[in-house]
Amino acid sequence: MANQSQLFSHASVRVFSMAGVLVIFGMMGGHAAAAPNDQFSGQAEWAQGYDSDARLSVTRSTVPVLSLETFSATEQAIETYRKIVQNGGWNTVPAGAKLKLGSNGAAVVALRKRLAASGDLDTSAGASPVFDSYVEAGVKHFQARHGLIENGIVGPEVFAALNIAADMRLHQLEINLVRLKAFSGNLGERFVMANIPAEAVETVENGIVITHHRAGVGKIDRQSPVMQTRAIDINFNPFWTVPASIIKKDLIPRMQGDPNYLTDHHIRVYNKDNQEVPPSSINWHSMEATNYRFREDPGTENSLGVVRININNPYGVYMHDTSDKGVFGDDNRFVSSGCIRVQNVRDYVTWLLKDTPGWDRAHIDEAIRSGERVDAKLATPVPVYWVYITAWATPDGITQFREDIYQRDGFTPVATGSIGHPLDQPQGPVSPASYSQGQSPYPQAQPYNQPYRTPGGQNNNSRVLEPMDDER
Repeated sequence: MANQSQLFSHASVRVFSMAGVLVIFGMMGGHAAAAPNDQFSGQAEWAQGYDSDARLSVTRSTVPVLSLETFSATEQAIETYRKIVQNGGWNTVPAGAKLKLGSNGAAVVALRKRLAASGDLDTSAGASPVFDSYVEAGVKHFQARHGLIENGIVGPEVFAALNIAADMRLHQLEINLVRLKAFSGNLGERFVMANIPAEAVETVENGIVITHHRAGVGKIDRQSPVMQTRAIDINFNPFWTVPASIIKKDLIPRMQGDPNYLTDHHIRVYNKDNQEVPPSSINWHSMEATNYRFREDPGTENSLGVVRININNPYGVYMHDTSDKGVFGDDNRFVSSGCIRVQNVRDYVTWLLKDTPGWDRAHIDEAIRSGERVDAKLATPVPVYWVYITAWATPDGITQFREDIYQRDGFTPVATGSIGHPLDQPQGPVSPASYSQGQSPYPQAQPYNQPYRTPGGQNNNSRVLEPMDDER
């Protein structure tokens, strides 16, 4: 059975203008190993293969994105980029046919020059028109720093990232330095960061990243909100109740095309009296279906996978597993209706439940294996920060960029359907003086030990989402 993205698939337009990651200094070693197969699923958590040669990829940093170290490194990267811009920036690479090992021509010469300008290729590699192993290594390095699949091939996404001007990258760094400053306070000894444009989740403890997770986040028209909240409890083997918005946009059209759709996907229909009714009793050529509740049975093929993590928030969103593990091997993981899907979710919930008695990894695996609905309440709620950071640098000299998928960096109007929040966008222009003088246009991050407050300011400390609330 398909997961939510398979149940209700939508085309998501990839915005290329801000894709990628840039490196200012030389090549770094190391690469994350492929994740093991999920013993309860036929799919791997990381579908694609990656070259294990340490020279071809960027070391995964243990420094949290939300940290003073990252803030300081980003300040240094800004100075480096100012010098690049003052020296005329870098050349463009004519987009055309894919460039790969063995390609030959003027475009390869331009590629070598461009990679050298951003530190991906040593200038000693020369200006040969042949795409050799040195260029391939440089492309893989560039891809790693742009969050792209490291295959050494220059296709449309790589061309787009290469041809973003240096002054635009400088502006992007300046915008994001302000965002980083907003989270420079005490975030907690243990916290979770979900970086939406990076499609990534970090767990942090005592200033060190303990686990990294690829993530699936909200589509352009169903955006994941920026917020500060807490993880409060976990549902194993959850049901999935179809949200009203998805009933209208997805389920009704599917049933019009295939009357057996709900039955085939183990989705039950309930009336207002909580009585199960047959799908055939509903007029699918009207909005009658919105008067009913639709619930998918639990199991490894459920749209939420086998785990749901509830986080206290006014948006009705949460974090969860997925039955479609292959999505974590894709470049484009803007696939959800606002919730965040977490790669290797068992590692994630093991970390969350670390201080909760009776919930070690063996008990977590047993709860999942049972197939029964089991709930675990965290002994101590863990701070969770959903942030929008498209550019940052790490202390090892690597400067990262990600696609401005929701168009919040100030280059274009805000994407339709965005969820407003004080942290979403700067209030007015950003200048170097604003962040150097501490004049952040974003509010400071809430102290982790304070009650969660909604954007309207009301105290939300006592508002706990009911288990199995709907994904929007």
